[in-house]
Amino acid sequence: MKKLTPFFWFNTQAEEAARYYCSIFEHSSIGKILRYGDAGPGPKGSVMTIEFSLEGKDFVALNGGPEYKFTPAISFVVDCKDQAEIDHYWDKLSEGGKTQPCGWLVDKYGVSWQVVPANLVELLQHPKAIQAMLQMTKFDLKKLQDAAKG
Repeated sequence: MKKLTPFFWFNTQAEEAARYYCSIFEHSSIGKILRYGDAGPGPKGSVMTIEFSLEGKDFVALNGGPEYKFTPAISFVVDCKDQAEIDHYWDKLSEGGKTQPCGWLVDKYGVSWQVVPANLVELLQHPKAIQAMLQMTKFDLKKLQDAAKG
């Protein structure tokens, strides 16, 4: 039995978002889909919840209506092994969304992500790397590494 599962609240885009995220992350899959029945509150036959997995992590998305919106107070960190991975996740997740400083972005559904080098904490032990990071939107791993070397 799982102890924790992140749960997304969408207006009506739960299935669309789950399939979108699964198209970006290599080791991903769609799980069980629960549909609204006669009792509602959504239209009969429409998706109520959809389970999906990204890189071995389980998630659930709900079509719960327009009451709640995502905020950057919760974000998902994508640790990347190299610049190619940073570019891939940055380009895909920011498509139709908004980029922000220091590797943050908000995707087209309003979910916040941090696309970072896997060794970011190590790099940021160096003040010059922090200064370099503060000048970046999408991370440039070589520039961060060069700054960390002094």
